[in-house]
Amino acid sequence: MGLRTPYAKVTGKGATGGGTDHFWAQRLSALANVPLTLFLVWLVAQLAGSSRAEMVSLLNNPVVAGLLVLTIVSVCWHMALGLSVVIEDYIHSEGMKIVLLICNRFFAFGIGAMSIVAVLKLSFGA
Repeated sequence: MGLRTPYAKVTGKGATGGGTDHFWAQRLSALANVPLTLFLVWLVAQLAGSSRAEMVSLLNNPVVAGLLVLTIVSVCWHMALGLSVVIEDYIHSEGMKIVLLICNRFFAFGIGAMSIVAVLKLSFGA
């Protein structure tokens, strides 16, 4: 006799049904953030002291703009996953937890979308 519920036995999942998915998503986004953050440090070093025209010229390169967009997506996704864990662990009111989880997702999506629009606008020379 085990401690698993009948539903968990049938679906093959644990009590929440998504713990390992969340765990792996957070680890994979952290792994992706390592080279992307190194790229971002290189980019900031290249742009230090540059004029706006030089910055736009560098962002006109599709590889640079694409890597910057990937960095934004990866960092925002990792941020949302990490903050979700903090909210789930430390907010005990169920209603407040749901509100904060929704706000967390909207915030991460909003920051990511605005950042990507800014990069694309600069990369297309606006």
